Amino acid sequence: MPSVVFGLFGLAFFVTFFKFGVSILSGILTLGILILPVIIGTAEEALRQVPNTYREASLGLGATKWQTISKVVLPAAMSSMLTGAILGLSRAAGETAAIMFTASVFYTPRMPDSIFSSVMALPYHVYVLATAGTEIEKTRPLQYGTSLVLIALVLGMNLVAIWLRARLQKKR
Repeated sequence: MPSVVFGLFGLAFFVTFFKFGVSILSGILTLGILILPVIIGTAEEALRQVPNTYREASLGLGATKWQTISKVVLPAAMSSMLTGAILGLSRAAGETAAIMFTASVFYTPRMPDSIFSSVMALPYHVYVLATAGTEIEKTRPLQYGTSLVLIALVLGMNLVAIWLRARLQKKR
């Protein structure tokens, strides 16, 4: 589903219905709903990848179902689940539409002081620089700089996910 649909949902539900306004809280909740399918799908797949022999062996040794889940299944699937969560977060970092409708403003001169404050977001900043104004060519260096920071942020999060996954798989 396109992120603009999530953005419009967040605008209607969190900004208007719950009256959170254009705020960090509205943006967080909208992005949380946006990445939820990614995290759930990754978690389901990670749990399916744990061999049934692990479960059978644990139950055969007298462990309860809860002990099997907490001591065998979850540790075996944790690296994939953590990777999926970090990839979901890196996807959320680059979403423009959901943030544009729920959390960000064109310009704010100060840092937010509560979760009900609006913010400036990198993806929306790139959008504004590329579309607003009459002399867009003069803002090209700012567009490229902001894009580079955003790409570095997403790349860094993906590298952390790869590193964590490799580290957790070594422990198994």
